[in-house]
Amino acid sequence: MINRVSDRRSFLRSFVAGSSMMPALLNNLRAESKGRNTLDIKAPHFPAKAKNVIFLFMTGGVSHIDTFDPKPQLKSDVGKEIKLDHPEIENRPGYEKIYLKAPQWEFSPHGKCGIEVSTLFPHIAHHVDDIALIRSMHTDHSNHYNATLGMHTGSFAFARPSLGSWVSYGLGTENQNLPSFITIAPKQTYAGTQVYANDFLPGAHQGTFLRPSKDPFKNIIPKIPRSRQELELEALQKLNHRHLLARSRDTQAEARIKSFETAFGMQMEVPELFDFSKETDSTHQLYGLKRGSTKGFAWQCLAARRLIERGVRFVELIDTGSSGNWDSHGNMMDHEKLAKNVDQPIAGLLEDLKLRGMLEDTLVVWTTEFGRTPFNNKADAPGREHHNWAFSSWMAGAGIKPGTVYGSTDKYGIRPEANPVHVHDFHATILHLLGLDHEKLTYRHDGRDYRLTDVYGNVVKDIIA
Repeated sequence: MINRVSDRRSFLRSFVAGSSMMPALLNNLRAESKGRNTLDIKAPHFPAKAKNVIFLFMTGGVSHIDTFDPKPQLKSDVGKEIKLDHPEIENRPGYEKIYLKAPQWEFSPHGKCGIEVSTLFPHIAHHVDDIALIRSMHTDHSNHYNATLGMHTGSFAFARPSLGSWVSYGLGTENQNLPSFITIAPKQTYAGTQVYANDFLPGAHQGTFLRPSKDPFKNIIPKIPRSRQELELEALQKLNHRHLLARSRDTQAEARIKSFETAFGMQMEVPELFDFSKETDSTHQLYGLKRGSTKGFAWQCLAARRLIERGVRFVELIDTGSSGNWDSHGNMMDHEKLAKNVDQPIAGLLEDLKLRGMLEDTLVVWTTEFGRTPFNNKADAPGREHHNWAFSSWMAGAGIKPGTVYGSTDKYGIRPEANPVHVHDFHATILHLLGLDHEKLTYRHDGRDYRLTDVYGNVVKDIIA
């Protein structure tokens, strides 16, 4: 029995330290609640097609003209000089003249829909009947930081809440024992922690960052016997109850109390969550994952399925960090090893979700921050530069019209030619599929209402079933 005159704060500190309740994680889970748990399930604005998202982000700028946007004219006109006022070559020595550079991989049609995909993605190519491919994406900046920030937050210059945080804020979570938004990456990418930050949204909506490993959540296993921990938690709950009775309007205290409960619940779920030993050999083979391995994009993809399966609302997978990525200035052949790292795991994820009936309410999104130039300062240059004017992205799963292509670029893949899709439109569409109106999903901050799409964005209705 705890003495009534005991200092409550001292007890809390003791409890956290003795039970190893992950102080850093608790900070992420705290929220400025408005009278209820900010992570409670919330009703969408209208009936939703999807209830969860797996967001696949390829770092560095994947070349659209070498992957999902075939340009035979570019191949036949290789070496032709062109004139462009392109941001990557303006006032750049050695780029006074630029020449068309041919794609380095062959394209062929796949599936019943006949969508053309290059040989870089042979496994994903087998799933084109499941995807809606957007070939007319464009963004505002040609540098990695701004473009990556924009793809994640809708803001290209200033820190703002990430897409995953907005989804968490709008819908809450189905599992109070796990964070609603999780990002898994081997390294930090461009824009760092801002890609999963909550910014001005309540702290509970910040993404939890994990690295592929045997122990993704550090210090999750308690250092004391379970029976003692339960006694401590029971005592803590009694103290919390007395505290709240005396301070009925202390919403921050309510949020902090909830964070302890969430952390305790995670101790129950996390060890089993990342134990893949019970997954079948066929499932491992589907993802291209060696049994016992805890590295690589295959591990990330299988972890994503297991997280979504347990009610996590938004899972982002980032394939690599701010170096050694798709930023192929020097050598486009770097795309081969990067594609090999993600191709089979992504295809395996799509197939696994289908087999389990989960693709019906899970939205899978594949994107990068921008494309790569169809030209260089030499026709035989081994690499390509940044290209924000046009790139490709795709979606699959809940609410998506499968086996479709939306938008197109010109004959060389330089600019969108039909149905351009801006990042704001992309975000508006994702929110729409989750039953959220991007114009109504707002948060009051510093005297104005903010939203993910700022004052822009149109839902791309033609890719919605």
